Amino acid sequence: MIKRRIACLQIDIQFGDVTANLQEVAKQFNHLDADVDTVVLPEFWPMGYSLDRLAEVVEYDMLTPIKTLAKQYNVDIIAGSVPTKRDGKFYNSLPVITREGEVVFWYDKVHLFRLMDEENFLAEGKECGVFTLSGVTSAAVICYDIRFPEWIKTQMLEDVDLLYVVAEWPKQRLDHWRALLIARAIENQVYVVACNRVGSDPNNTFAGHSMVIDLGVKSSVKQMIKPGY
Repeated sequence: MIKRRIACLQIDIQFGDVTANLQEVAKQFNHLDADVDTVVLPEFWPMGYSLDRLAEVVEYDMLTPIKTLAKQYNVDIIAGSVPTKRDGKFYNSLPVITREGEVVFWYDKVHLFRLMDEENFLAEGKECGVFTLSGVTSAAVICYDIRFPEWIKTQMLEDVDLLYVVAEWPKQRLDHWRALLIARAIENQVYVVACNRVGSDPNNTFAGHSMVIDLGVKSSVKQMIKPGY
């Protein structure tokens, strides 16, 4: 049996303001229960969908403060996603950080969401998101990826026990968010931990409703910062 005490930091993200978002993340760590061992951040938490600022945002050192928090609070961190740049292309990338403050895995979002113009700014990832963290075989995907069951199934073939999902999922499709996460848990018989942001940006309002889904397909808030609204 997997025994993890997980906190999803379901925060509002300040549009394009890396400094403010780093401060908010650090503030939320102060509210963690003492027995939390894993923290999950939402998609693009440093800047939201201010994609026209990618070239500027990637110059920030976003991960050193997060690695410091991992060591300070002795927690593993599924660090949402951050913009990265390689070979002249930008990616929506999810870093996995151990409690020792080491980045041990990266996953690049594979399925880009055209309604938020990702294809105009970002390149698609190509690799599966399977990794081992604190002895648990896990996988991670980003937001729109959950609409592609074959992609999730490809990763589950590696005997994954726990699927992490980080997102900026719009409020008008909240029913889809819940249904898709539960479906992925049922069809793969895997625990699902999904962290979605709250709040708004200039173009969207986001759903929150982060969930932990167990193998009996019971969804609940096990440990949340700012639980869903």
